[in-house]
Amino acid sequence: MGNAEIIAGIKIPDSQMAKAVTELVRDTETDLLYNHSRRVFLFGAITGERKRLKYDPELLYVGTMFHDMGLFDSYASETERFEVDGANTARNFLKSYDIPERDVDDVWDSIALHTTPGIPQHKRPTVALVTAGVEMDVLGIAYHDFSDKEREEVCACHPRGLRFKHAILSAFCYGTIRKPGSTFGNVKADVLERMDPTYKRENFTEIIMGSAWDS
Repeated sequence: MGNAEIIAGIKIPDSQMAKAVTELVRDTETDLLYNHSRRVFLFGAITGERKRLKYDPELLYVGTMFHDMGLFDSYASETERFEVDGANTARNFLKSYDIPERDVDDVWDSIALHTTPGIPQHKRPTVALVTAGVEMDVLGIAYHDFSDKEREEVCACHPRGLRFKHAILSAFCYGTIRKPGSTFGNVKADVLERMDPTYKRENFTEIIMGSAWDS
């Protein structure tokens, strides 16, 4: 217990499964996304504590650490959204452990839905808190609900860097530019529209009007 890593009052899960997650993500992701994922866990957990939610820190850790794995070639499919690729990676990982199916489904949903605003907060805590952590770290949502001390301690242990906003957009672009169709109806369409001059956003109304139906 004395060797537990505690950041901003949050204990980093240190079970064998959590250690395996950390090692896999550390070996796969860039420093930028590894540090981002750890901050997402911490901000999500702090949110859970503040809202007095009954959440499982280990499940939250798996969800947050895997949430961007689909951006990397080794875990990316040819056509699925990167969120689904990350969710599938987490599910395959969890098959090696004695995790109840409902919990596996929660982790899958937490990753698959983390870029779909308006839904995760109505789901179970694992799902809600992964998105809460992502929204805080990337978008600054609920920024002022965290104390200066909490933000500073999290970022001291896992730095954002001087140009995090630009760097995270580049990472999102790299992970989706080869399959632009996977961005239809989600926030990554905004990323490609800004960063890829060849990208043409699909339009929902045009798809309806151009369908094979007569009327």
